[in-house]
Amino acid sequence: MKRHFEYLSAALGLALAMAWFGGCSAEQKHEPDAEAGHNHGSPGAHAHEAAGTTGECPEHAVPTAQCGICKPEIASRLNPGESAKIRLPAKDSAALAGLETERPTVGNISEAIECYAELTFNQDRLAQITAPVGGVLQNATAELGAKVKEAQTVAQIWSATIAEGVAKAVLSHQTLERERRLRTQRVTSERDLQQAEAEHQAACQQLRTFGFSEGQIEELATAPRDQVLMDVRAPFAGEIIERNAVRGALVEPGKSLFTVADLSTMWAMLNIPESALSRVRLGQEVELRVASLPNEHFSGKLAWISATVDERSRMARARVEVANPGGLLKARMFAQARIITRSSTNALLLPSSALQRISDRDFVFVRVGEDLFDARVIRCRARQDGFAEITEGLDPQDQVAVKHTFTLKSAFLISRLGAGCADD
Repeated sequence: MKRHFEYLSAALGLALAMAWFGGCSAEQKHEPDAEAGHNHGSPGAHAHEAAGTTGECPEHAVPTAQCGICKPEIASRLNPGESAKIRLPAKDSAALAGLETERPTVGNISEAIECYAELTFNQDRLAQITAPVGGVLQNATAELGAKVKEAQTVAQIWSATIAEGVAKAVLSHQTLERERRLRTQRVTSERDLQQAEAEHQAACQQLRTFGFSEGQIEELATAPRDQVLMDVRAPFAGEIIERNAVRGALVEPGKSLFTVADLSTMWAMLNIPESALSRVRLGQEVELRVASLPNEHFSGKLAWISATVDERSRMARARVEVANPGGLLKARMFAQARIITRSSTNALLLPSSALQRISDRDFVFVRVGEDLFDARVIRCRARQDGFAEITEGLDPQDQVAVKHTFTLKSAFLISRLGAGCADD
């Protein structure tokens, strides 16, 4: 539908231009031949040739060599800053066509590579909380979506292995205390005391591997309990994004109970076209936009670029770490990414609607009179958010047509369709 509307607008602009300049030609053809000198077959039939390249176009009152209406072919010979003249049929023609002009603005713009990205959890801040030993899950306190703190208990497990380890620690502690008393009384040898200390250290070390702290071990050794539960703790602060823990279930060593993620940052996995890789560098700024969050802007630095290109898609993977305030970004969201390869400050900017492409050149239409425009070649570099950076061919004081410029383009090219000057 959008392309259909563009074609319709182009056709209307072309028809309007043909009506203007066809009317212009018809009016002049109604003038007496002796005055106009446009009688084909008479000595004045080719007034433009008679005027020469340094004369004035008798129909449009501009230098013949610069008349864009009579000589649209000059478009292919113009360099940036050079222009052709376009004279409108009447002083109110611009207003009737809805042409609007404005001066270029000065601002910031960036040149970028655009690609698509998929969001995922920060793999450096993602962890599975597993059962370190087999046993029975006595408690599971963390709910799905719950916010947890670092080292917070999320589950408790009773295990025969833990009970055995606690019993060994208690027994070794009692043995060590007895050996210390006997040694002070010189009843036992130094070797027996050292062996008791080693056995106690080994028993405590086994409990440490199960996650018991020094304080807990000391408490169990001095005040044994009938049932000892092992606390399963969160490795860092985050949100529970997956829960497999069911109270009373028999769990095996290594079984995943919870998955916790720190959502303060996310990873954006980019797919960069092979043709653009030569301009991509680590550390470049990347801007992200998500369709479901149109008013939010996210950015980060390019942290990793894959060493390989996918053999089918011809894309290379890359990674950006993005701040996620408020947890707005979700895993598996799609985003549009812009890798900033160059930034310009105080750049001369025009709306993209002001530019028209003719003969492989970018043109703008600068108003130099009430009914006169310069079709000027410019050099455009970066385009962003509906604006184009003009690097050559334009001055900040120029009044440039920014709306309905296709009408002027049609006027420039109208004689190619046989509707140029009356004497052609």
